[in-house]
Amino acid sequence: MSELRVALVAEGPTDFILIEAALKALLPAPFLATRLQPEPTRPKFGEGWGGVLRWCLDFASGGHAAFEDDPRLPGFDLFVIHLDVDVAEMTYGDLGTEMQSLAESRQLPRLPCHSPCPPATDSATPLRTHILAWAGINRLGSRTVLCLPSKATEAWLVAATVMDADPMLAGLECNSRIGAQLLSLPRTRRIRKTQRQYHELAGDVTKHWDIVRRRCSLAEQFSTDIAAMGASAGGRSAAR
Repeated sequence: MSELRVALVAEGPTDFILIEAALKALLPAPFLATRLQPEPTRPKFGEGWGGVLRWCLDFASGGHAAFEDDPRLPGFDLFVIHLDVDVAEMTYGDLGTEMQSLAESRQLPRLPCHSPCPPATDSATPLRTHILAWAGINRLGSRTVLCLPSKATEAWLVAATVMDADPMLAGLECNSRIGAQLLSLPRTRRIRKTQRQYHELAGDVTKHWDIVRRRCSLAEQFSTDIAAMGASAGGRSAAR
């Protein structure tokens, strides 16, 4: 069996690191992850949720029914599209007046679209519909999965690295300040949002992914979705 090829659209490079770490715990075979967004040599879309939105709108301009059908994206066994669930609390105007006007002219689905948390799934569910609408597709293809951590991927990092009694675990998936709290920890525990430090901690995410799944309902959902298409991705890889 040859190495799996995974395409990842993410809000930022640190999100890519954590999601890749999760995939190492979930995929049954070695894989090569390619970051489609943000792509360092093609910075026009920017980072953050606005970058994911612009990437999806650009994909929609091609008129393809699924990410797997785009000839610009050949040979991938799995597509992962990431969006933090705190996006449900945003507005298109947060990205500027030009995006607000574009959203109105294209009749993009309404933002904000959040619901009280918990449960985190009540805000994640409409975002799934939003991503489809942004990309101009009616449903996900057989090799595409959405990754929607709540409120951010940092929740998965916390879940993988703290003890059961840690106060940060209280309401973890509903904590929109988790990133700031990681920065305010005592120096010996402080986690800065740098690629270097996230790479250092990525192994903990992989090693303790079962704990992350138990502590974060949307990590469990991501795991279930990956498992559901594992046979398809593996079969495609074996055929190459």
